[in-house]
Parts: sequence; C-alpha cells; structure tokens
Amino acid sequence: MDIAKLRLRIDSLDKKIIQLLNSRARVSMDIAKVKQKSGKSIYSPDREREVLRKIGKTSKGPLNAAALEAIYREIMSSSLAINAPLNIAYLGPQATFTHLAALKRFGSQVVYTPCDNISDVFLEVEKGNADYGVVPIENSIEGVINHTLDMFMDSDLKICAQVILDVAHNLLANCSQDQIKRVYSNPNVFGQCRIWLQNNLPQAELIEVSSTTRAAQIASSQKYSACIASTLAAKIYKLKIIAADIEDSANNITRFMVIGASDVNPTGCDRTSIMFSVRDRVGALHDMLLPFKKYGINLTKIESRPSKKKAWDYYFFVDLEGHRNNRKVKKALAELEEKCNFLKILGSYPVGA
Repeated sequence: MDIAKLRLRIDSLDKKIIQLLNSRARVSMDIAKVKQKSGKSIYSPDREREVLRKIGKTSKGPLNAAALEAIYREIMSSSLAINAPLNIAYLGPQATFTHLAALKRFGSQVVYTPCDNISDVFLEVEKGNADYGVVPIENSIEGVINHTLDMFMDSDLKICAQVILDVAHNLLANCSQDQIKRVYSNPNVFGQCRIWLQNNLPQAELIEVSSTTRAAQIASSQKYSACIASTLAAKIYKLKIIAADIEDSANNITRFMVIGASDVNPTGCDRTSIMFSVRDRVGALHDMLLPFKKYGINLTKIESRPSKKKAWDYYFFVDLEGHRNNRKVKKALAELEEKCNFLKILGSYPVGA
C-alpha cells in the first residue's frame, strides 16, 4: 500500500476520533450538570484515576500507558474547560516545577493562577478565587517543604490528590558553556547540582534568586549569564539548553499536593495524610503509633514540626496507606484521637502520579 492511501486511512480515522471526542465531551457536559445540581465538584480525582487505570488495561498497543495518559489528560482537561473552567493556583511564577506539576495533573486547558508564595496558594483556594491549589510538599534529596507543612496546621483545606514529578535540571543560556560567567538559580537547585557545577563550571559565580523562572528571566537578558531551570523555561524565555539533566542524583523526585475544599471518594488504592500533637511525656509518640500496628496499617512517612505556640511542643505529620473511610483506618484514627492532644485529617487521595 502506498503512502497516499495510508494517509487517506489516517484522515478517515481522524474524522471518527473527532466525532467520538465530541460525543464524549457532550456526555461529560451532562455529568457536569448533574454534579452542579447536587453541589459536587466537577473535578473528581477518584474518577480520574479510574479512567486512567482502565485505558492502561484496555490498550493492546502500540501506544503505551504513559502516552495514553498524556493524551487522556488533555481530553479530560478540555472537558473541564467546556463545563466550567477550573482555576488552579500554584506556586509561581510561570515555568516553575510546581507549574509543571499542575500541568501534569490538570492539563493545558484550565486556567492557571501563579502565586508568589505557598501561603498565597492556600489563600486563593480558601477565598474561592481558585478551585484547587498545587504546592510542593517534599523533595527526595532536600526533604520536606516546611512552609507547606506549617500551612496545614491552620488551614481547613483538604489534600485531594498528589503529583509525583521527576525533576530534571538543565543549564540554559544564550552563549556557549565556556563563555558563562554567572549562573542564576534557586538555592535548593544549586544544592541538587553541586557536583556538576564544581566539575564543569568551577569559575562561574553562582547567584541565588527566588525561583528557577526568575533565574531564566535574568539569564535571557544578560550577556554571559546562564540559569538552571526547566525545559519549559527554556521555551518561554528563548534560551538554549547548554546541558541537560545536570542534577547530581538520577532519583530527584518532588512530590506535590493538590489542595481543595472537598473530600475525595475511595478508589481502593489510596493514601491518607494526618497531623497530630502529643502530650509531653516519655513514650508518647510510641503510644500514638500503636493503633496503626494493631490494625496492620502501613505508615509511609512521618515528620515532626514545632507548633510555634509552646516551647518543645511538636506536631507530627503522618502518611498512611488506606482511605479515611476504610474500616481499619477509621478504627486506628479513633484510637489515636483518644490518646493525642489534637488530631486533624488532612485528606485521603488516590495513590499515583
């Protein structure tokens, strides 16, 4: 079969795909009307996970699960935009890694609002100016983002979903590597690329700025200057990628949280995040953790933070496997609440990227 005939087949298939996509969009609009009447959020992380799981199982190739997820992310993003455009607040400015995480979760068709700091992301959602917010919670190298943990102490917002992002750092500039005199980036990023910089740019001045995006803005306007930032920043600020993937660790992963006002239904593969404070006595934390052992609940993370209200008074942040409505999880949390000073369930959400 010659290429002209094959292209005619492509054209015919494209016509069918467009018809099916529009049919799907119309059904999605009907679902949105039902949700609006009952006061439910149009965005459903639990349903989203179910759809992505099903398409991964249904496909027989040659498209792999990652390719199909990227396609369906935009299909679902378009449906959200048709029904009632979501506004997503994120830690900005544009082209930060939090922006990339938000795009990975919600696609390109929703409205994005960059915020100057993590507090403002929470505030935008609390005021109703944004439907959801996206904030970083921890990096596999640098550890937890303390500001985000602190915000959960006073906020009533819930964790609705998580986003796992493989962080790739790139050296961007409009000159050659041997001409670079200054490198701009966020201090955390410099920490993650320390060895590469020592080996490849030992004479360059490292200048800390507020974000990788700000670094890209400066590098794009200064001669012999470079930045460490994302490929999206390179595209937006018209910079060349001088060296890609310069992070010292190949396993550089950042976890982000999607925050909103609504709880999420169980999916069968969920995680719950909680925070609690304990009485100041010997063995207090040990006693708090016993209910989880009793009911066979795996704890995937535990962090402590000073309460800032009383000296040597701490809050503990815990991630555990299971949904808050799971029978064993409910029993464990009830027993924990009896033992501790304070317990707050930050949210249950689907596991996955």
